[in-house]
Order: sequence, then structure tokens, then C-alpha cells
Amino acid sequence: ARLVESGGGPVESGGSLRLSCAVSGLTFALTAMGWFRQAPGKEREFVAAINWNGGTDAYADSVKGRFSIARDNAKETVYLQMNSLKPEDTAVYYCAGSPRAWIAKTIREGDFDSWGQGTQVSVSQ
Repeated sequence: ARLVESGGGPVESGGSLRLSCAVSGLTFALTAMGWFRQAPGKEREFVAAINWNGGTDAYADSVKGRFSIARDNAKETVYLQMNSLKPEDTAVYYCAGSPRAWIAKTIREGDFDSWGQGTQVSVSQ
């Protein structure tokens, strides 16, 4: 599987970015997808996830109401729309694919077995 993130970069606090993850080598339409992030000196953490058809999604409390995950199965792409960005959102953002079509109530990194290389998001004051 190949997952390629794009759309990261520098942004001012309060601004917006949309991350994209183009996927190949998976049966994308049957694959739950997720976004994780890792800030400097911290462990990688869950951000958002979406099931195979977009009917169910989940978010970390820290991003609820500000971030939105979506997918386009025809384009085999998953998106993360990030609004009202804060300096604490600064991190490398990773796209991840699951071997399952659905997402669990509690999302764990171990639920995903395909990973992209990450894209840097830097939010300044």
C-alpha cells in the first residue's frame, strides 16, 4: 500500500488547512481511514477516523468542532479539513489505513496497519 499526504505547511493561528491523502494498493472503498499526528517530543496521537463509506467518523476531543474528515472513494483520497488552527496543532500529520472497513468506538494506533510518510503542519501565534 502507498499513502501520500499533502497540504501541510505553515499557517497562522486561527487559519485553515486541508490535508489530502492519496491511497493506492488498498481496496480503498472497503478500508477505514484515519489521521494521526505527532508533535515534537510527544507520542503519535489519534486525530480523526472515518469508516469505509463515510457514514461514521470519530474525532479526538482536542479537535472536535474544528477538524473534519472526509473521503472520496472514487478518487481513493481521504481529507482532513482543519479550521481554527492553534499553535498546539503543530505536528507531523499521518494518514493511516485500516485492515477493517469500520472504525471502533475507541480508536487505537494499532487499528491501522498502513501509514504515510507524514506532512508537517506548523501553526504560528
